[in-house]
Amino acid sequence: MNRRMFLAGVAAAPWLRGAAAKCRIGITDWNLRMTVKPEAVAVAARLGFDGIQISCGRQIADNKMPLDDPGLIATYLAAAKEHRIPIDGTCVDRLHDNGLKSDPLAVKWVSDAIRLTHAVGTRVLLVPFFGKWALTTRAEMDYTGDALRDLGREAERAGVILGLENTISAEDNARIMERSRSGAVKVYYDVGNSTNNGFDILKELRWLGKDRICQIHLKDKGMLGEGPIPFREVMRTIEEIGFDGYANLETSVRSAETLEADQKQNLEYVRRMM
Repeated sequence: MNRRMFLAGVAAAPWLRGAAAKCRIGITDWNLRMTVKPEAVAVAARLGFDGIQISCGRQIADNKMPLDDPGLIATYLAAAKEHRIPIDGTCVDRLHDNGLKSDPLAVKWVSDAIRLTHAVGTRVLLVPFFGKWALTTRAEMDYTGDALRDLGREAERAGVILGLENTISAEDNARIMERSRSGAVKVYYDVGNSTNNGFDILKELRWLGKDRICQIHLKDKGMLGEGPIPFREVMRTIEEIGFDGYANLETSVRSAETLEADQKQNLEYVRRMM
């Protein structure tokens, strides 16, 4: 068999190309209890994670979020380089105080977070909708979709993806995406949130597909595997749709004293399910 024949055979036979691309497993800084602390980068690397999602922070000073500090950003970038682990995403957690569904201040925080996401060298910005800022009516969803039009264009220019994390269905999220008229607006799919709100997560993951999902949160009630979520099927479905981005653990631990050991156990559990 010559080289040309071999390459043709590889193209025709998927099993000769090796295993399918798999998603990478990261962790959030808030589930390390190290929100806006560059030290979280070293911890995530030591525990064996593939990436870390960092917060912009909620405590405003001089009309800025905590991450909006060139010195702090430089420290994050140096830590990521030193420990050879990427910052895989950010979260504009200030939206827990000023929600995008109706508070005009939220637009500023998302706009600032787009700039900060670009500055730390990553692409996915989580845009949360929870508590009193959860989306509950079509009017709120329409308002959000409209607000995301200008923000979406801004994100496109910065090379950033806005990931919507909320408690609504995949179909409602898709309507918001369409209303935004921006390819930079996608779904940040959380298997725990969707399960808790009665949605079929395997069906939704397949329906959305890899092109409408920017990142995924993995969590359960308690430690991974202790609640109702069928993680083996979830991880198989994520692989089947061809998603090869980051799935970040947003997982519980037993106590502050066992945090690192528990998160390592959660990571090992997910990898077994893959």
